[in-house]
Formats: sequence, C-alpha cells, structure tokens
Amino acid sequence: MKLIFKILTAPVVLVIDLFTLICIGMISFSGMLLRLVSGIIAILGVAVLATYSPKNGLILLSIAFLFSPMGIPMLAVWVLGWLQNISCLLKGI
Repeated sequence: MKLIFKILTAPVVLVIDLFTLICIGMISFSGMLLRLVSGIIAILGVAVLATYSPKNGLILLSIAFLFSPMGIPMLAVWVLGWLQNISCLLKGI
C-alpha cells in the first residue's frame, strides 16, 4: 500500500521540486534588480519627504519597502518554504 502511494505521489513531488527550483532562480535574479529599484525609490522618497510632501514621501518609502528584500520577495520565499515542506512531507510517506 505504501509503495502504491509513493508511486502515485512521485509525479506531484517532481513537479513541486522543479517549480520550487525555477522559482528560487527567479527570486535570486530578481532580488538584485529589486534591490536597486528599492534603493532608488527610497532615496527619492526621502527627498520628497524632506522637500515636498510628507504624505507622498511616506508612500514612496512604503513602496521602497515592498520592493526591498524584506518585502514581496520575502513573501515569495515564505511560500516556497511551504511548498518544500509539502514536498518533504510527501517524500516521507
């Protein structure tokens, strides 16, 4: 019974592992680009905060945080961690 379940879940585990590998590569590549974009937006946000409008400056700083490595990319890493946990769980059965 256990062998039959392993045979049935093998394609699912393979797809999850390949998807995770591709997404990790995309996150690593986009992390460099997003770090640059975040830095530029943060500098612009500080300049706008100090000279023009505090409200618009805080909005720009919030957007810079979302593009930083601790924003949206960290959410993607968290989701991939859960996918890897599911894959390990299926491998262990």
